[in-house]
Amino acid sequence: MAKINAPVRNKEELEVEIIDLSYQAMGVAKVDNYPLFIADTLPGEKVMVKVTKTTKNFGYARVLAYLKKSPDRVENPKQKYMQTGIAPLGHLKYGAQLQFKQKLIQDLLKKAHLDLSVDQTLGMEPPYGYRNKAQVPVRQVRGQLEIGFFKQNSHDFLPLENFMIQDKRIDEILLAVRDILRFYRTPAYNEEHHNGVIRHILVRRGYYSKEVMVVLVTRTKDLRQAKEIAQKIQEQCPDVVSVLHNINDKKTNVILGQETRLLAGKETITDTLNGLSFEIGAQSFYQVNPVQTEKLYNEAIKRAGLTGNETVIDAYCGIGTISLNMAKHAKKVYGVEIVPQAIKDAKENAKRNYLAHNTEFEVGDAESWMAKWQAQGIKPDVIMVDPPRKGLTESLIESATQMAPRKIVYISCNPATLVRDLQQFKDHGYEVTQPILPVDQFPQTTHVESVTVLERKK
Repeated sequence: MAKINAPVRNKEELEVEIIDLSYQAMGVAKVDNYPLFIADTLPGEKVMVKVTKTTKNFGYARVLAYLKKSPDRVENPKQKYMQTGIAPLGHLKYGAQLQFKQKLIQDLLKKAHLDLSVDQTLGMEPPYGYRNKAQVPVRQVRGQLEIGFFKQNSHDFLPLENFMIQDKRIDEILLAVRDILRFYRTPAYNEEHHNGVIRHILVRRGYYSKEVMVVLVTRTKDLRQAKEIAQKIQEQCPDVVSVLHNINDKKTNVILGQETRLLAGKETITDTLNGLSFEIGAQSFYQVNPVQTEKLYNEAIKRAGLTGNETVIDAYCGIGTISLNMAKHAKKVYGVEIVPQAIKDAKENAKRNYLAHNTEFEVGDAESWMAKWQAQGIKPDVIMVDPPRKGLTESLIESATQMAPRKIVYISCNPATLVRDLQQFKDHGYEVTQPILPVDQFPQTTHVESVTVLERKK
């Protein structure tokens, strides 16, 4: 093994000043230009640390003592939320969190030599209790079934009763379901031995409708006294209109399995987004922060400059949430999504909202459908992209720019892939014409969404 020639040694104790915050919310100090990453520290703080690991290019350390604290520090944040990764920015005041997210994008743009402006982050108040969906692991702790989360980068399970960033009613229902499962002596899943029954409890709640869905995820096909458990859940929580049993018998980190059975109530819940009604199933993709999603979509529509005469393509349409929002302001919207069930849901949602007349949804990859639409003579004025964290493929960027829309509106959930993709759009003759707008969809975490508008160079 090659010797690591770092200016610090493992287990060395030293005083450092924190000069930055990494995208993982770790404080950054430098010793002779060698970065040390230190959890639970903030820029401007002076700390005594102990080096815990060194590599060729950077190291890690832990805090022994705070010599000078940042005025932006939230004193005594609940450590359990920091430990599990539920709220990695919980120790930072909310105004400073918004600045951190703006700076994340600014720094990546600067590194890529892109001279673009970034607006202040669009925040929310209060920045807690916003998640309308919970997927909570269940484990046996000292002989008792518990709900909670795992500590970051480990399999150490931490029982929790309050999840901080989830809708408070969801937390109450999780506790009720936990206690009912205890009453019926339902065994929790054991990851190491791959035995036991209950793996996760999934709860979804409509922000406006207040309808609640509970999904019991089991390793086994059979859930003993399933009907009695479902009945008891609905008795204790009358707002639960759907109780489902999902079976996942695989050794995997994926939460839901392929088979879902109805135990009580109905298969789906409904909710509204900007006045549009959506039906949401156990496996449906639906934005987890409805308050901020409404702001995000409204900003995207505003920046697209829709007047009612435009043709729009939505390249990652999911169940049609943004397609239908845009259909209210456009002449025609074409949506494409690779998941067949999502397209089925999108078509149903279009009918529910009386927007089937000016929307079309297709199953497949966006590149193929763009080529087909282009061959049919369809000329979009706006192309909307809202990709997963891995960003856009080169072929999608090529397909989109070949259609020569006036505008491309890019909703991003990963600043790193956004900046990478903006460089490619530039090579294809498109430029960013408005300041990038960060939107805080996930307060207390390091995640940041953003809206970017690109226009074809004249």
